[in-house]
Amino acid sequence: MDRRQLLTTAALIAAAPAVPLVTAAPAHAAPSPTLPSRAAIVSVLRRVADHWIGAHTDPGDNRWARATFFSGLTTLHRLTGEPRYLAYARRWAERHAYGLNGGVTTRHADNHNAGQAYLDLYEAEPEPAKITAIEDSLRRMVYTDRPQKNDDWWWDDALHMAMPPFARIGRLRGDTRFWDKLYSLHHHTKRVQGGPGLYAPSQGGLWYRDDRFLPGGILSPNGRPVLWSRGNGWVAAGHVKTLKTLPATAAHVPEYRDTLAQLVRALRPVQRADGFWNVNLADPAHLPGPETSGTAFFAYGTGYAVAAGLVDRATYLPVAARAWNGLVATAVHPDGFLGYVQNVGDRPESSQPVTYESTADFGVGAFLLAGTELAALAT
Repeated sequence: MDRRQLLTTAALIAAAPAVPLVTAAPAHAAPSPTLPSRAAIVSVLRRVADHWIGAHTDPGDNRWARATFFSGLTTLHRLTGEPRYLAYARRWAERHAYGLNGGVTTRHADNHNAGQAYLDLYEAEPEPAKITAIEDSLRRMVYTDRPQKNDDWWWDDALHMAMPPFARIGRLRGDTRFWDKLYSLHHHTKRVQGGPGLYAPSQGGLWYRDDRFLPGGILSPNGRPVLWSRGNGWVAAGHVKTLKTLPATAAHVPEYRDTLAQLVRALRPVQRADGFWNVNLADPAHLPGPETSGTAFFAYGTGYAVAAGLVDRATYLPVAARAWNGLVATAVHPDGFLGYVQNVGDRPESSQPVTYESTADFGVGAFLLAGTELAALAT
C-alpha cells in the first residue's frame, strides 16, 4: 500500500465517485519507556533536519514559526558540530540582515523569537552585528519605551518567543535589568492577564492559551476546559531555555523551576498510551489523535526537568522516553518527513485534521530541541 493513500471500501467500488482519502501511519505497539542510544537519537535528528533542509532550499522568513525551526537547528549544530547546519542557519540570518520582523521598535514577542537563533549564531561565531537588532529592541522595552508597561505577553506562546532573549541579553551584558523586565512580563502573563492570569493552579499547573479560555469562557464540545497542548508546550520550552541561561542564584529562578516542574508533573497522568498528548490536555475526547508539536515540546521540557533534578528521574524519564519513542515510531516518515504536526493556530480546532502528512517548521524545531535534550540523557 502506498504510504500516502489509505484505501477505503467505497473507493474499491467501480461505480462510486472518487473521494478524498485520509492518510495514516502504520499502527505501532506501545512505545518503550526506555530511551534508545544517543547514537540512535542523533541519527533520527539528522534524518529529520536533513529532510527539512533538502526540501526547503529557500530558508524562509524571520517570523516566529521559521525562527523556532532555526532554534532547533542551531541546538542540533551544537550537539553534532555539523557545518551544514550552521551554514544553513547563517544563510537564513544573513538574508534578513539579522533583523527583526517589525523592526527594532517592535514589542511583540513573536518578532523577538528570531533573536534566539541570532544569539546562537553569535555564540558560534561572535560578531556584534548579529545581535544588534534583538538587543536594541529589548533594551528599548527595558529602558526607554514605556518600561512600566508589562502587558505585552497576553498569550502563553509569548513565553517561549521572548523569555529566552531577555535572559540571554541580560547575561551577555551583565545587566540584571533585563531579568527584572523578564519577570515583570512573566508575572503579568501568569497572574494578571485577563484577571486571574493564564496560569491555572486548579488544573495542576497547566496554562490557558489566552483570556478567551479562562473559566467562564470557551469550553470543549464536551463542556470541559480547553488547555491547548502546544500552548502549554510553548510555556515549557520558554522556561527550559530561560533556566538554561540564568545562573542558579538569579532572582526568580526558584519560581521558574517550580513552574516548569508543576507543568511536567501535570502532564504525566494525561499522556496517551502511544506516548503522545492530545491537542486538549483537559479533554481526551476533544479531537483525539497524535499531535507532534505539543508532544515534542513536552519531551523537551520533561527531559530538561529530569536532567536538572526538578522531578524524579525514575518516574519522569520513562515519560520522556515514551514520548520520544512514540514520535519516532508514529510521526517520523522513513525519509525524515515529520508528520502529525498541528499547523498554525491557537486552539485544538486549528488546522484540523492533523494527519501523518501534516508538518510545519516550528514542529520540526520542537522535535530537534526534544531530541538534543534527550540525547544528553541517553547512553
